[in-house]
Amino acid sequence: MQLTACKKIYFLSDFHLGAPDHATSLTREKRIVKFLDEIKNDAEQIFILGDLFDFWYEYKRVVPKGFVRILGKLAELSDAGIEVHFFVGNHDMWMKGYFEKELNVKVYHRPEEFDLKGKKFFIGHGDGLGPGDHRYKFLKKVFRNKFLKWLFGILHPGFGIGLADYFSSKSRKATEKTNEQFLGEDKEWLIIFSREMMKTNQYDYFIFGHRHLPIDFKLSDATHYINLGDWIKYNSYAVFDGENVQLKFYTN
Repeated sequence: MQLTACKKIYFLSDFHLGAPDHATSLTREKRIVKFLDEIKNDAEQIFILGDLFDFWYEYKRVVPKGFVRILGKLAELSDAGIEVHFFVGNHDMWMKGYFEKELNVKVYHRPEEFDLKGKKFFIGHGDGLGPGDHRYKFLKKVFRNKFLKWLFGILHPGFGIGLADYFSSKSRKATEKTNEQFLGEDKEWLIIFSREMMKTNQYDYFIFGHRHLPIDFKLSDATHYINLGDWIKYNSYAVFDGENVQLKFYTN
């Protein structure tokens, strides 16, 4: 992918729209839409690295109620010729084609490599990577099981989405304390994962979400690990100008 002169690539993650209540989520959604509106004139591509929603499940003919502002804005950006990429997160992994068909957004279900103006990127949500967390890795396989997804799909949306919202809230609260501080390079599992990847491949940037903590860590003279933080507490994002990636914070 070649970056047009003066155009930039933006990276965002972890909006968790829908949490913890409608009013708070709506305020956050409006702030994100305002940011996307401000960058649309210089954005060539936008990467959203998962957990856009606190929960999302696409039934065959039903999608969750709400979120019209963010969905409309993504459609507007795509219609304007801006490439929008979405990596599913652990809270919104149940995508079945709605984003691709209605919004013309590219959806990825696993991390991917990208060559952006001569720089090599490894990009993903970040869940289930690196050592440890075997309980979640097992649950992730359960959640992605086709038969179990079908079973959930036959539940009435009023019950199914309510049940999922309850467990999404528990999952988010369980990781809040871990997300508050940098654990050290020997314990940050995405740093450990990135270093393992560097043993066999050369990358300029590893960019992830999921961690909810803005991090720009230099893995080597040539390689950075960047975590995008979130839009619950930090309103953080990264921008690539064709030469460097910078971690920034939206304050408007």
